[in-house]
Amino acid sequence: MAILIHPHAEKRLIERGATKDEVSETVAGGESSPARLGRVRFRKNFVYNDYWRDKNYSLKQVEVIAVMKGDDWLVLTVVTRFF
Repeated sequence: MAILIHPHAEKRLIERGATKDEVSETVAGGESSPARLGRVRFRKNFVYNDYWRDKNYSLKQVEVIAVMKGDDWLVLTVVTRFF
């Protein structure tokens, strides 16, 4: 099983402060739940302890919306939250 990233999601990674490794970890080992239109939401928290947009945060939550494409996951979008 591979984790494929749609070009839309790849753009969002950069804009929203996530990495490809975090997306892969989130899909592989994050908490999953159903999402709209038959998609799956994966969510995982990461220790961050860094600055994002001039503010210091200790935790980053990565949320991935994906769909099964054959035997692979296709990541459609990525959302991050900083705490």
